[in-house]
Amino acid sequence: MQGRKEYTPKMMYQLHLDEMVPIDDYYRKLDAALDLHFLYKATEGYYGEEGQESIDPVVFFKICLVGYLNNINSDRKLIEYCANCLDVRLYIRYDLDEPLPWHSTISRTSQLFGEEVFLELFRRVLSLCVQKGMVRGKRQVIDSAFIKANASMDSLVEKEVVEDAELYLDELNEGSEYKVSTSKKTKVEQHHAWKAEAYKNQPSNKNSKQLDENGNSIRPKYLSNHTHYSPTDPDARISVKPGKARQMNYFGQISVDDANHVITGACADFADQRDSQCLPAILGQSIENLKEQGIKIEQAAADIGYSSGTALRYCEEHEIDAYIPNFGLYKPVREGFVYNKELDQYECTRGNKAIIPFRRHKVERDGRGKKIYWSDNSKCKSCPLREKCIGKGDSKKIDDTIDKPYYDRMHEKMQTPYAKKISRIRSRTVEPVLGTLLNFLNMRRVNTRGIELATKHVMMAAICYNLKKYMKFKSTKAESISSVLPLDQKAIKASVLDLFLAYFKPVFV
Repeated sequence: MQGRKEYTPKMMYQLHLDEMVPIDDYYRKLDAALDLHFLYKATEGYYGEEGQESIDPVVFFKICLVGYLNNINSDRKLIEYCANCLDVRLYIRYDLDEPLPWHSTISRTSQLFGEEVFLELFRRVLSLCVQKGMVRGKRQVIDSAFIKANASMDSLVEKEVVEDAELYLDELNEGSEYKVSTSKKTKVEQHHAWKAEAYKNQPSNKNSKQLDENGNSIRPKYLSNHTHYSPTDPDARISVKPGKARQMNYFGQISVDDANHVITGACADFADQRDSQCLPAILGQSIENLKEQGIKIEQAAADIGYSSGTALRYCEEHEIDAYIPNFGLYKPVREGFVYNKELDQYECTRGNKAIIPFRRHKVERDGRGKKIYWSDNSKCKSCPLREKCIGKGDSKKIDDTIDKPYYDRMHEKMQTPYAKKISRIRSRTVEPVLGTLLNFLNMRRVNTRGIELATKHVMMAAICYNLKKYMKFKSTKAESISSVLPLDQKAIKASVLDLFLAYFKPVFV
């Protein structure tokens, strides 16, 4: 006989939220594993003694954790999700008939709390991972990814063009980041004009869909952080990666322990920065985070983007054995010349055997220092290799960065088999972590504005990643024999004899 179910609502229900959520529910386990009561003291300085009560800080952070764990980027969708899930209601301590906070409360509270509150929560979760034996701390692997900013390329406006002397005076005033000098604007326009001419015949740039009033194709306009900014989010920067569209981004940086892929540091930076400029910030945060746990970092590994004299110097100053491949412009050997370290000079090995001594230091506009070497024209003038070596010049000139000793030491280190092993460890450690953060833990796009909120966004994604690792982790190390067996040899023999007699007792009987 076919059955049919008809719904007849009752006037009264005898229900308890705790009874409706399974004992082994994930949020029950999460609530038992992570105690958030320390947040009351951490956030009390953000509230006054009078006025309307705010959202419970513990409830706020629990709702945020739910959002990142379920890859929900919208505050409206997040509140809707929390209201519809019984286990989440139990986790945040809201009964069936209680209305949840407004979605705007979540965004306002995230702006209210400082970065140090999120960092303290990150360190609490990291300490749980350390206590469980998930963090070794010896080797940290660093990498980065672009995070889509909450701003459109259409919102860009051109910076005010001022004369160079006026810009110098305006640098002392507020708002100078929204102005550009005439010389910088001219250089950017020349570069974009060259790029438009150089790439006009590329296949990907043909058959543009946009046409002007005369039916001619309109090529996309090149935009630069030097000449444009977004008033919607002034901290967002124009950036692009090969094969990707140009868009407004932030730069997410993470540091990962290679033992069990636990994140030990997370922050956001401006997207127009190079990786090497961000290394001191992310590595410094990891050093401080692990220092609180009594762990000292010994090694750091990163890709070629983190190679710079400043980054290598930072690692050596902090006694960290870094493994970072040198960038492409580095020349370990100059063909036809040998460097004499004691005399600080280059020596020609061909032609007239000219000596090229150090002459002076030079500081580039970007702040990088150089050492200038050039030879006496007496030897180079009569050299048979003159045209091939120096062309129409009278002397040989060689430029070296002042950080060359750091690059040389790194080059020698990277030629060893151990360095190649570290390179493989780097790729299999940090890249899966970044993929998980971007695709499953809501780090791909930030729905707030400003660099500080972007850093909180990256930290919350990293916190949830570590929590998921912590909840799943099971130690694979077997207990040592010394902790299982007694140390007394007589006791061991007696135990073995008892087992033997117990096993063969039926035979003897």
